[in-house]
Amino acid sequence: MTSTDLHDSPALIALDWGTSSLRAYALGAGGRVLASRRSEHGIMHLPAVTSNLVADRFEAALQSVCGAWLQEHPDVPLLACGMVGSAQGWKDAAYQPLPSRAADLSHAFTVVPRGSGPSLHIVPGLIQRGDLPNVMRGEETQIAGVLQSLAPNGDALQRMVIGLPGTHSKWALVEDGSITRFETFMTGEVFAAFCQHTLLGRTMAINAAFDEAAFTRGLRVARSPEGAMGVLSNVFSCRTLGLTGSLPSTSQPDYLSGLLIGHEVAALAGALLGDGLRVVLCGEPSLCQRYAAALEVHGQDSPLIRSEVTPLGLWSIAQAGGLI
Repeated sequence: MTSTDLHDSPALIALDWGTSSLRAYALGAGGRVLASRRSEHGIMHLPAVTSNLVADRFEAALQSVCGAWLQEHPDVPLLACGMVGSAQGWKDAAYQPLPSRAADLSHAFTVVPRGSGPSLHIVPGLIQRGDLPNVMRGEETQIAGVLQSLAPNGDALQRMVIGLPGTHSKWALVEDGSITRFETFMTGEVFAAFCQHTLLGRTMAINAAFDEAAFTRGLRVARSPEGAMGVLSNVFSCRTLGLTGSLPSTSQPDYLSGLLIGHEVAALAGALLGDGLRVVLCGEPSLCQRYAAALEVHGQDSPLIRSEVTPLGLWSIAQAGGLI
């Protein structure tokens, strides 16, 4: 539920500023959300302004979503994460190397002056250097939020894997509260591309109800001897099973989803999972449930599931940086 009225004085205005949307949170003690607002003014959809200066367009977007909060509480610090710190954002917040924890992120804020108002602080993304570099921007704050959510139970410093399913799924190894390694899978984007822009999608009933049996079938194929042929071979079975009458159009999207997620988790099983590592999933609950099922097919324990942790992550990073 989105709350727009702010009755208590906030300690922090936290912004999750992505490509397509902007979410603002007024946070009180302990990171409690006092009020929240959302707009479509992501960095690629900024409002038009008379000057047409990029900085003015970002400021207009900020004012449109939480201008009333800023006017009523002019001295409250502002902290943002996400694509607002990219090269296409308000100001480029340079990627920071691994290993990294909340304190490291807070020591590398990029500061954007805002005239008479408080400056905007931007959380940097992370880079994993090597022959095949890897980056994240925004997910580092979600991971901080997951760790903060576990802290009351004394669990935040355990060695664990945190999975963030989505368009570009991220899987991070966290040791003693520090991100030491992460991997990216373009599973969500590839699924959408297959459904919308390939021959496979022409026989699919895209908006059909979830078919758990078809999804599980895809998971099991990914782990079967046939799965050893690789995902690019297996996905064609989505078409052939349809042609032979073994897989109705209403089941094909979930079968394909199971194949892709199954191959993602199979790759992880040989790279990051195992040795009794605890797994925590964070994201949209129904998508996390799909990944939980995939993990169980691969013999993993049922993971913990978290959602809506970005405000808590921004609070944790702001605390580490002395903003609050």
